[in-house]
Amino acid sequence: MTTSFTDVFYVHYHKRFANLTTIMNTTLSRRSLLGKMLAAGVSPLVIPSRLLGQNAPSKQITIAMIGVGRQAVHVNMPALLGNPEVRVVAVCDVDRWRLEYGKNRVDTAYKNTDCKMFADWREALAMPGIDAIVNSTSDQWHVPISLAAVNKKLHVCCEKPLTLCLREGRILADAAKKMGVVFRTDTECRSDAYMIRLAELARNGYIGKIKHFEVVVPSGDKPGGDATPTPVPEGLDYEMWTGPAPMHPYCLDRVHPVKAFTRPGWMRCSPTSEGMITNWGTHLLDVAQLANNTERTGPVSIEGTGTYPAPGSGLWDVLTAFKAHFKYANGVTLNYVMGPWASLRIEGDEGWIQSGWLSKQAMTASDPQILKTKFKSSDLRLPTRTDKKDFINAIKTGEPVMIDAEIGHRTCSMGQLAHIAIKQGTRLTWDPATEQFAQAETANALLLRPYRSPWKLQP
Repeated sequence: MTTSFTDVFYVHYHKRFANLTTIMNTTLSRRSLLGKMLAAGVSPLVIPSRLLGQNAPSKQITIAMIGVGRQAVHVNMPALLGNPEVRVVAVCDVDRWRLEYGKNRVDTAYKNTDCKMFADWREALAMPGIDAIVNSTSDQWHVPISLAAVNKKLHVCCEKPLTLCLREGRILADAAKKMGVVFRTDTECRSDAYMIRLAELARNGYIGKIKHFEVVVPSGDKPGGDATPTPVPEGLDYEMWTGPAPMHPYCLDRVHPVKAFTRPGWMRCSPTSEGMITNWGTHLLDVAQLANNTERTGPVSIEGTGTYPAPGSGLWDVLTAFKAHFKYANGVTLNYVMGPWASLRIEGDEGWIQSGWLSKQAMTASDPQILKTKFKSSDLRLPTRTDKKDFINAIKTGEPVMIDAEIGHRTCSMGQLAHIAIKQGTRLTWDPATEQFAQAETANALLLRPYRSPWKLQP
């Protein structure tokens, strides 16, 4: 019998869990076990490619999934479990009901009981034989977990927004480059064919010289949330869930969604997320940066205004509205605002093109003929792989991913720079090479968030 999301939710919050023992690794090492199996003439179902190399009988990429929340369940698991080049071998979550749900989902897909469970991500990363992780945790954990995996030379696919502060991104991008691993910043927007087409039309000059971008994200964050402290649910390691973020009393609206696997409250709380300005922004700002050929650099000036919830209006405290204006060294400008739906508009000196994302707004242009353009063999063409296939392809072939750690960092920086400018209430000058504001000590102080002890941000 299949258990629904809602059933699992109510089991978690209205019944007591039995004291279940986490499935541990076998005491026999994986390498030794494989050797004994092969010597006996038994072919194991999955042989990690990192152990036996590219000429192994099985070339499946073995993956540990860290975090079994909304994004993992709705997006990442289906893409991985349906890919024959991949084997999900472990799931990890600090919430017992999510952890057990994840294992059941994986075991059901593979028709066995092999999936390992871990409540501590450090144990998951230490599991013998894994090639890669998919990091689908809350935002405060993106860099600590991903950085630890990179330093173990594991490949990483990490959800956007990549970081909670700009300095985290620089450390992570540098580490990924140094260790030579595949690092994919996960956003589905760039994989959409019409977004790629917008970028290709712009990069190949079909609207003339680019002058301006309009990036719009939906108005999804509103005041609210009950801040009344409540007992930590049995089965949740709240200390580990909080991790490097500031510790606050547990309440349902801070951690869990009202309905299982819907948008959680932590996405509206500033200790664990910056809200829509980085969450949605990293989708469309990524494509704008790609179209402007600035995805490995950034703007030179930023200014903005924004609105926060009024004091006493509830737990959720991220921006409910904002407007930001960027200027690049090449003279291109970009407006970034909240609106009724997500969209990207690119304006050149010979026309404009525009498209919505995840909405009914179709591609439009100043001249409909622009949209019918047939690219020449000499034109720049961009990859169009889906996000998880892009990640797996890079591991297997050595080809670059579409959005590596450097690009993910630079894109996330756009939202963070806008947020800092809003907080400062003034126009800021930015050096994308040194990643410092000019003559703005208070603004530069906001480039780094302190970690709660005992967690440390280490290169």
